Amino acid sequence: MYEKWIGAQRGDVAMVLLSAAVVYAMILVYTRLVGLRSFSKMSSGDFAMTVAIGSLFGSTVSSPDPTLFLGLFALALLFAGQWLFALLRHRIPRFSQIVDNEPLLLMAGSEFLDDNLRKAKVTRADIFGKLREANAHNYEQVLAVVFETTGDISVLHSNVQDTYIHPDFVDGVLDHRRLEGTQSLLSNHKQLSKVN
Repeated sequence: MYEKWIGAQRGDVAMVLLSAAVVYAMILVYTRLVGLRSFSKMSSGDFAMTVAIGSLFGSTVSSPDPTLFLGLFALALLFAGQWLFALLRHRIPRFSQIVDNEPLLLMAGSEFLDDNLRKAKVTRADIFGKLREANAHNYEQVLAVVFETTGDISVLHSNVQDTYIHPDFVDGVLDHRRLEGTQSLLSNHKQLSKVN
């Protein structure tokens, strides 16, 4: 009884070793062909790709179902799909708008945007953790906090008093107009634009 749970036959161990080596090598080959974007976290599709590859790698290596050939074929399809997905996002802006989540502003300067926190299902405690991680010491240092399309939280902060956020950095972020009420926004940039 315990042998089924603990033991393994030599043939099984050999096949796991062989499968692991072959699948790992092929993942490296596929990544080389498709590019490093395969494992990035720049979009929700990228994140899903990473999870799917990990799952497929584990199931192909640890059991005979799917077979090694089917596992490699499925991996090839995932990489091909990722390549096509990235190509469509690059060439067709509307496609990117349809499939990607939009980043969401969670803090405008020192102000928490509670409606957006609820939308993102993020708590203030989560934000404080990210602020500590970004080495922000007080509210005055915080310019903006953004919930990114990948689920990461970005903290824009500075120790300098007259720092502003360039409009390009928050373009496409939902509610980025809320930054206009904070000292962190573009006032300096607008003045420089008028001079130039």
